[in-house]
Amino acid sequence: MRLNEISYNDAVPIDGYGPGFFRIGGEIVQGSVAVFPSGVTAWGGFDDTAVILEQAENLDVLFVGTGAEIAHPPVGFRKTLEDAGIGVETMASPAACRTYNILLSEGRRVAVALIPI
Repeated sequence: MRLNEISYNDAVPIDGYGPGFFRIGGEIVQGSVAVFPSGVTAWGGFDDTAVILEQAENLDVLFVGTGAEIAHPPVGFRKTLEDAGIGVETMASPAACRTYNILLSEGRRVAVALIPI
């Protein structure tokens, strides 16, 4: 078996999650959060597109983790982000964390907005 060390450059990976929290770059963050290659910030949920739109020119896709189960985000949320040129992929938060980490390690222009499980 061949193992490769993953480098995230300056971005922080999501190390883990649990009821009501995420562990990001070794730090515990409570509640909903948006993680960008440039840093981590609180996220106010589907009504809070401003924090994501501020990063629009640095992103190609946003993964949205909807908690323990997959759920569809409001149409207005998706449309606002897609109109700004950001692709939106929705999945359960555990899958969003894993997908974000994989693409981040490949140097992709990705972000994730997460609702805790």
